[in-house]
Amino acid sequence: MGRAKKRQNVSNHNRQELDPVTPAELSRTDGNEPAPQRRADEPEIAARIDALIKDMGGVPANFESRLIHDLIASGLKLIPDKRNTGELKLITAAVKELRYAFNVFGKYPDPHKVTIFGSARTPKDHPDYAATVEFSRFMAERGWMVITGAGGGIMEAGHVGPGREKSFGVAIRLPFEQTTNEVIAGDSKLITFRYFFTRKLMFISQAEAVALFPGGFGTMDEAFEVLTLIQTGKASMVPIVMCEGAGETYWEDFLRFIKSGLLTRKWISPEDLNLLYLAKSPRDAADHIAKFYQNYHSSRYVRDDLVIRMKKRLKDEDVAKLSTEFAKLIKSGTMTQRGPYEVEDDHLDLPRLAFTHTRRDFGLVRALIDKINDLPTVG
Repeated sequence: MGRAKKRQNVSNHNRQELDPVTPAELSRTDGNEPAPQRRADEPEIAARIDALIKDMGGVPANFESRLIHDLIASGLKLIPDKRNTGELKLITAAVKELRYAFNVFGKYPDPHKVTIFGSARTPKDHPDYAATVEFSRFMAERGWMVITGAGGGIMEAGHVGPGREKSFGVAIRLPFEQTTNEVIAGDSKLITFRYFFTRKLMFISQAEAVALFPGGFGTMDEAFEVLTLIQTGKASMVPIVMCEGAGETYWEDFLRFIKSGLLTRKWISPEDLNLLYLAKSPRDAADHIAKFYQNYHSSRYVRDDLVIRMKKRLKDEDVAKLSTEFAKLIKSGTMTQRGPYEVEDDHLDLPRLAFTHTRRDFGLVRALIDKINDLPTVG
């Protein structure tokens, strides 16, 4: 009986905290009795949130202001939720990190950006290091900016190629290994994150291409995450190139595992291999990325319609052939060329290829984009 009672007193929150709350934080109190609990969606509180947004320069009732309203209301709901201090610290730090990072990247909206993943342990005399310098220099010469984790090894090489002016550093606080490389140290485009998940979000959300160089657990984690996000339609379609130094076989070994370990067991579809490209050289990797944007511009969904924006129109007869060749992607109807939908408010001058999508088979969507880039254009 006593043992059962003792078990009942044990907290349900038994996992080891990596950033534990201090006793001082746990004992914080203002000495007052709590006020009666209110709801964040009460009309009076909602009106006060809207007034605060207006005071800060927000436009009442527009979509952006409604999103900020929801953000503030979600924060207020944490009070009746009675979340513990550690959880509140995590949520607060994540929102602060994301706001600051988006603000930094927002100052450079126009240049394309490529994210480079690879090992922090690659020595400067390794062929992979040299290949990364060469690739990132090729991308900078094409007008692109480069994002790396700001550390040593491949990350440093990715900054050496384009130089400080065309580099972003997305660093992580670690108790070992991670020091900011000399190229990006002290630059306004260096952002240091506390959490891997916020850091990875910026790596992927800000990039129009991803270049994978050999690395360890972290590189594999980043590679599989970006593949999973694109494979499932949770991230925008971007080219993913695998590149390495002369004479290296890291990515050949990787692809061998993907094919024998995953594809033969049907854990992935044959079309999923379209999401990856094994480059023959750093220049080939840069050329592959450039070709992806030869006619393809960007894409979005309008309800269930996949809207592919192109720089130039295709021939009508070629669109008809695409509808047949990629019929597996079409839920209903056919592919059509058209102008922007009414709800679209950007890139209104670009022609669209649109169809009602099944919301699956994104490896085949990648093949469709490749075909669009290969077809002759009109005008």
